[in-house]
Amino acid sequence: MIQHARRLLLSLGLAAATALGGLATPAMAQVPYFQLIPQNSSKYAAIVVDAKSGEVLYAKRADAPRYPASITKVMTLYLAFEALASGKIQLDDPVVFSPRAAAQAPTKLGVRAGDSITVQQAMQGMVTRSANDAAVAMAEKLGGTEQRFATLMTLRAQELGMVNSHFANAHGLPDSRNISTARDLAILSRAVMRDYPQYYRLFSTKNFEFRGQSIRNHNGLLYTMDGVDGLKTGFTNASGFNLAVSAVRDNRRLIAIVMGGPTAATRNKVAEGLLLTGFDVLDRRAHGEQITVAQNFFEPPQLADATQPSMQQGDTEAGLKIALASSPPPSRASQIQIVEPRNVPKLNGKGKQGAAGRWTIQVGTFKSRSDAREQLAIVEKKFGKHVDDARGAAEKDGGKYKARFSGMSEQDAKDACRSLKAKKQPCAVIAPGRG
Repeated sequence: MIQHARRLLLSLGLAAATALGGLATPAMAQVPYFQLIPQNSSKYAAIVVDAKSGEVLYAKRADAPRYPASITKVMTLYLAFEALASGKIQLDDPVVFSPRAAAQAPTKLGVRAGDSITVQQAMQGMVTRSANDAAVAMAEKLGGTEQRFATLMTLRAQELGMVNSHFANAHGLPDSRNISTARDLAILSRAVMRDYPQYYRLFSTKNFEFRGQSIRNHNGLLYTMDGVDGLKTGFTNASGFNLAVSAVRDNRRLIAIVMGGPTAATRNKVAEGLLLTGFDVLDRRAHGEQITVAQNFFEPPQLADATQPSMQQGDTEAGLKIALASSPPPSRASQIQIVEPRNVPKLNGKGKQGAAGRWTIQVGTFKSRSDAREQLAIVEKKFGKHVDDARGAAEKDGGKYKARFSGMSEQDAKDACRSLKAKKQPCAVIAPGRG
C-alpha cells in the first residue's frame, strides 16, 4: 500500500472578474490568434493559477466535468514520485510488463510481455511518448493491479483537494468513469511541483533515448515558449486536446490548464495566450494596477467543436489513433456525474461572490440516480446557455434523487426556470438554505 501523504487543504479563490473588454495588452498584441479560441464550445474549460499562492487568476468552466485523457498520467507519476520519496522503489528498479500492460493501445513504448525496463525509463516514457503500456506496468508494480492502483489514485486525489476527480485507469484511455476538471488538474499540477520538486524536472524532458529510438516530448510549448518546463498533454476525441502547462518568468510561476481544444495547435496557442496574459497581469499589478486576466483576455463569439466524440486516443494530431471497442462510449450524462467542491467561491453574473451564487434550480425527481443524471444531460443539451456555468448533480433525498443545477445567481435561476417552463420542462427555483 502506498504510504498516505498528509491531507492537503487547498483553498483556491476565484479572482474577481468584471467587464470584459476593450483594454489591449502587450500579451494580446503578441497573440492575434485569440480569435480562434473556442471558449464557448461544449468541451472548452480553462484555468490559470499562481503556483506559489494558489490564487486563481482566470477560470472558465473550471469545475465542469471533463475527460482528462493522458493528463491522467500526472496522477500516476505523482504516486510514483511518492513511492520513490518514501524509499518503496528506486529509479533503477525493474518494471515488468505483464501481458495486459504490453497489450495496451498506442501510444506506447512497445515493450514485450515478460520484458522489463527501469522505473526511470517508465516515467520518461510516460512524460514524453505518453506511453500507455508503461503507465499500466507502473500501476501494477505499485498497486498490484491497475484497478487497485486507480482506487489509490482517486483516494490521493481526494486528499489533495481534487473533489471532482475520479480515476478508473492509470493512463487516461477512454473510460466514462475517468473524470476530472480544470481546477482539479491545476491542484494536481501544483501539488507535484510543491511536494516533489526533485522529480518535477522530469516533465521538462524534451527527448528520451530508448532502445535506439529518440522520443520527442508531445508538449510543443517546451520547444516554443520561454520558461515552460512541464507538464503534460492529452487527447481523445471525446475530450478534445488537453494541456497542463507551467512556466516561470521573473521568479513567478503560473500553471495553466486548457481542456477541449479542437486541435493541438489551437490548444497550445490558447495556453500560451493565457500564460502571457497572466504574466502581464502580475507585472502590471506589481506596478499598482488593479486588473484581472478576464479583463484582458478577449472572448470571441461561439465556435463549433472541431472534434466529434469517439473512442480514440493519442496525444497529437499526427499520432496513431486506435478505436477501443471494449470501452462503452461516453455519454453526456457521464460528464455531469460530479460532486461539487465545498467552500469554493463562485462568481455570479455580475462578477461578485456571495449569496447570489448559491441559488439552485430543480428539474425533476427520480427513483434512480441514473435517471436523474440523464435528466441533467437532457436539460444541459436543450438549455445549455441557461445552465452552462451551473453545477449539475443528482442529489439523494430519502429514496429519491433530485436533478439539480446549483451555483446560480437569483436572476439566472429564475430566468432559467422561466425558459424551461416555456418549453414544458418542469423546473423549480430553490433559494439559498432551502432544501
